[in-house]
Amino acid sequence: MFERVRCGLVARRGAAGLAALAMALAMALALGRGAGAAPPSPLDPRAAGEGIAVFAGGCFWCIEAPFEAVDGVLEAISGYTGGPEVSPRYEDVSAGRTGHLEAVWVRFDPARVSYERLLEVFWRNINPTQADGQFADIGPQYRTAIFAVTPAQEAAARASREALARSGRFSAPIATEVRPAGVFWPAEDYHQDYHRKSAGPYLRYKRGSGRAGFIEREWGAGARGR
Repeated sequence: MFERVRCGLVARRGAAGLAALAMALAMALALGRGAGAAPPSPLDPRAAGEGIAVFAGGCFWCIEAPFEAVDGVLEAISGYTGGPEVSPRYEDVSAGRTGHLEAVWVRFDPARVSYERLLEVFWRNINPTQADGQFADIGPQYRTAIFAVTPAQEAAARASREALARSGRFSAPIATEVRPAGVFWPAEDYHQDYHRKSAGPYLRYKRGSGRAGFIEREWGAGARGR
């Protein structure tokens, strides 16, 4: 499923992943970013007319599912981003032994769905005021963040966050960060499409963690996604 580097952002696992990452870094050097520069931009290269977005919203199962339900989203992949470690494993990320966050990489058709609409979906599936994780999942690896792929995305994300803060919907401050996108590592295969492959356990987890109830209280039952 992950046999290529998409947009210089998604890297393969293991030795092949290191080779792909080296290739992407070589591309960064060729573009004049220099040794020791930040990870390569997810803009290099990408399919014409497609967009990439990256969101961290706690457990990636519960973020992948609502994005996959959006018309215009072509693909949503669970994985890890935000840390320096190469080819991170779930066992290490979930235990807080890396700098990575659980996140979802979203490929979308901008002609069918706007980035602003994706931001709305994101806000309606998290608790943006929780700073120590998300719902029952506590730890920095479960913090919420928007990883901006372009300056336009960063501006839109910050404007959206400010609008939510001013709306008065939440009394506590918005804790979600806006950060630059870097290398995204796909999670292990058993995490992908978990809401489809293990629908019963997924729904029990979503409700038991407190996420489903929070979404229903704040946004209404019709906003809870899958």
